[in-house]
Amino acid sequence: MARGVAMAPLAVLLLASAFLPCGTASEIAVPQGSGITVRIKRPSPAPPLKSCYIITSKQHMSELFIEPGKRQNVTFSCRDPEKHFVVEIEKNIDCMSGPCPFGEVRLQPSTSELPTLNRTFVWDVRAHKSIGLELQFSFPRLRQIGPGESCTDGVTHSISGRIDATVVRIGTFCSNGTVSRIKMQEGVKMALHLPWFHPRNISGFSIANRSSIKRLCIIESVFEGEGSATLMSANYPGGFPEDELMTWQFVVPAHLRASVSFLNFNVSNCERKEERVEYYIPGSATNPEVFKLEDKQPGNMAGNFNLSLQGCDQDAQNPGILRLRFQVLVQRPQNESNKTYVIDLSQERTMSLTIEPRPVKQGRRFVPGCFVCLESRTCSPNVTLTAGSKHKISFLCDDLTRLWMNAEKTLSCMDHRYCYRKSYQLQVPEDILQLPVQLHDFSWKLLVPKDRLSLALVPARKLQQHTHETACKTSFGYLVASTTSSQDLYLGSFCPGGSIEEIKVKQNSSVTLRTFAHSFQQEASKQGLTASIIPYFKEEGIFTVTPDTKNKVYLRTPNWDRGLPALSSVSWNISVPSDQMACLTFLKERTGVVCQSGRAFMIIQEQRTRTEEIFSLEEEVLPKPSFHRHSFWINISNCSPVSGKQLDLLFQVTLTPRTVDLPVIIAAAGGGALLLFALGLIICFVKRKKRKVSKGPAVGIYNGNINTQMPQPQKFQKRRKDNDSHVYAVIDDTMVYGHLLQDSNGSFLQPEVDTYRPFQGPVGDCPPSAAPGCSRTPTAKFTADEPVPSSSPESDSEPYTFSHPNRGEVCNRDTDIPLLNTQEPVEPEK
Repeated sequence: MARGVAMAPLAVLLLASAFLPCGTASEIAVPQGSGITVRIKRPSPAPPLKSCYIITSKQHMSELFIEPGKRQNVTFSCRDPEKHFVVEIEKNIDCMSGPCPFGEVRLQPSTSELPTLNRTFVWDVRAHKSIGLELQFSFPRLRQIGPGESCTDGVTHSISGRIDATVVRIGTFCSNGTVSRIKMQEGVKMALHLPWFHPRNISGFSIANRSSIKRLCIIESVFEGEGSATLMSANYPGGFPEDELMTWQFVVPAHLRASVSFLNFNVSNCERKEERVEYYIPGSATNPEVFKLEDKQPGNMAGNFNLSLQGCDQDAQNPGILRLRFQVLVQRPQNESNKTYVIDLSQERTMSLTIEPRPVKQGRRFVPGCFVCLESRTCSPNVTLTAGSKHKISFLCDDLTRLWMNAEKTLSCMDHRYCYRKSYQLQVPEDILQLPVQLHDFSWKLLVPKDRLSLALVPARKLQQHTHETACKTSFGYLVASTTSSQDLYLGSFCPGGSIEEIKVKQNSSVTLRTFAHSFQQEASKQGLTASIIPYFKEEGIFTVTPDTKNKVYLRTPNWDRGLPALSSVSWNISVPSDQMACLTFLKERTGVVCQSGRAFMIIQEQRTRTEEIFSLEEEVLPKPSFHRHSFWINISNCSPVSGKQLDLLFQVTLTPRTVDLPVIIAAAGGGALLLFALGLIICFVKRKKRKVSKGPAVGIYNGNINTQMPQPQKFQKRRKDNDSHVYAVIDDTMVYGHLLQDSNGSFLQPEVDTYRPFQGPVGDCPPSAAPGCSRTPTAKFTADEPVPSSSPESDSEPYTFSHPNRGEVCNRDTDIPLLNTQEPVEPEK
């Protein structure tokens, strides 16, 4: 009981301490007749509820209002009142019933007389419509900010105007900008927001009397050097008042240049008049110059200029919103800004050129802009020049390396009767090379009739394929791709200085010249491709390669990163000089491809002897390094691979001088000597016999012991595998079996069987790929390495080797007779 009695006084003391004043008391005095009121209140939104109150001499309260002619001592019941209260000081200035107190505006009461709270000073000036009011900001000048932005020092200026009874928000501003004056009529409301910790004790502006400005407002922006300013229309991001006029005046030193860029804008639905922007530009013969908001805005302007935004009479049912946010950039003129370049595209029909900024990250510091100006006046960060016109451009940019160019040209020929053997020169025009901006890409789109014609690309200098083993180090290269409706095939990246003489593409293709260094202008003479339209072929691509004797040649399949497309085929025609020998090396043991349907295989064919080797790329190990004394083909045909198990192949070709073995030379010399010795013996023997016969007359004598019957065929004593009886140099199927394949008219029938068919095209013209409608058996290699299946049990281990005849037939026609099953010759019975 005693303990409870003791606790009661303690609770009373604690409760009383909550209402005791904390900190130093502030005495706020409001002069009589000043039109100033002071209000201390909770901020909006209100902080979490806490026991903190305003303490005056009479009571504790949550809000305090002090009228003119009153004096009040104020303290708070907590130690952090700045978190719970704000103070607003508002002064009403009536210029309609009496003279206006023009001049410098003071903070009244001063900040030292006010409690340490976030403070807002408001000046509400009312005037006649015929009177203009001007707010002058001597120091510091203002910088406009948009919604959601804040000032770094916490000091903000909110400025509003009036149209009759409607309040119009001109904008919110921070310190350290370019806005020096704001002119309005019919009154102005200025609010200065100061954080509780800021020591500022001056307003920083003055009010002046001006004549009527006949518009909503005029904002003056002064540039003393290079810089930029972002400005917004009234009520932004809301709608600009209907049928109103707002003007910005820009003061720019004569030695600097200014450019205007619209960052964001919307237009309303007009019933009468037209929304527009007007420029008053010094030296212009057509002032004011009128532009739509959608137009490219002026640039490269020297000296002062004005910009005005004019609204319209809006549709009452669907007014829409007119708003504008723009940037003015002022910078030093460059040498290039005084030079005009002429780009003549008047003779072009399908070409365009775009000049634009490089995609780089910008820092927070001021960066002078890069502009492209048409006719030296209409400037923008990027511009696209179209075909059919002659263009004059200049640059307003401190560093032209911040810009680059991209061009595109379409070359199409869709009538196969007219297009055959037509050719195009793929070269960058001189008008583009003269520009002081780096060319990034120049793309040619080549279009030909589908399934009728193909394309051949012949470079001015032989090309090297870009691989990890031999990366291109030139200032430019070519990206070649085949484009069809079903799939895009990236054939590879190539640069000058290699061994590729020609690239044939099946159908429509794109060739892109891409530069990698600014030295391309000096090396432009090395560029150049000739695109010719040739007869149609079914390969996706054919590469003609003549290896260099000094360097290794690395080649890889198209679509390297994604794998060769399903059911596609590509070939390489490798030319081997007569005094060299080529070594073909595959740089991995297996391809790793897994087929979902079909077979993936590779064919290596000697062009002189026509011998072929066929390898299954899914099952077999890739061949070991092999040597080729003559030109040869490599063909790779893909299946429909399983996702993630794509076909890609990288191989290398090197040349070495041919060498003749010493034992071969000795054997040849020995054989020649033996031949001469044998001839000498024969000649000597014939002469001696003639001498003996000449001694007497010739007499015919019958000899009954001589057998006069025809000799029987001698039976082989060796087994077939011990002799060469199973080797056939040539089997002419037409001579042996031709009578079985003739119809009633005597012409040969075409076989309709699925079997192995040897390559029959002219040497070096067509790759050894399977002809349409026939299939190869990639598991069957017709070499001495594996046996060919036979119906004879005795021949299971006895391989056949075929040497195919050279018939010189066209590659697109398959007229050869298939090889029939070979049986052993039957020996005659005795």
